Amino acid sequence: MTTTTAGLTRGSAQAGMTANLTRYYAVRAIVAAAWVAAAVAIGRSDGAAAALLLVSYPAWDALANWYDARSSGGLRSNPTQALNIAVSLVAAIAVAVALQSGMNAVLAVFGIWAIAAGMAQLITGVRRWRTLGAQWAMILSGAQSMLAGVFFVTQAGLARIPTILDVAPYAAFGAFYFLVSATWLMFANRRRAA
Repeated sequence: MTTTTAGLTRGSAQAGMTANLTRYYAVRAIVAAAWVAAAVAIGRSDGAAAALLLVSYPAWDALANWYDARSSGGLRSNPTQALNIAVSLVAAIAVAVALQSGMNAVLAVFGIWAIAAGMAQLITGVRRWRTLGAQWAMILSGAQSMLAGVFFVTQAGLARIPTILDVAPYAAFGAFYFLVSATWLMFANRRRAA
């Protein structure tokens, strides 16, 4: 009976954590999609709006990772998310500074950030897979983020001047992966409950 009670308690805790993570991923998907819409609708023609959007993207990522880590046992239990928070905060500041030099510098900063944040996301996804499952989209997203980062750094070195529209597909893929993860976890949780 004790084993059954412990199993039920562990199962309830896992179900609660999965439900929280599902909501978190859904919010991340919505915010990323809204960012893409704002970048396309406003950012491409308004330099000040583009600057605000470019700084806010890594800043939002830092805030979201902090919330997720806090909801998942704290920063000490989630060192890759703690790293992601630090990298994202530094990236937001670096983007603000790079805006003074031009969009090539901004794209280079985004690239370096995408590599580091993608690696942290990939490792977090692998770690969560062991306990929660259904993290394949986050693992794939982390890997793709790293590849996109290499692409951004390469593109930043070219003569062509990039715009916010060069970053928008990166955010759109992020929205897609977060939506897939939220949906996958929702159905996985329902299967576990059945």
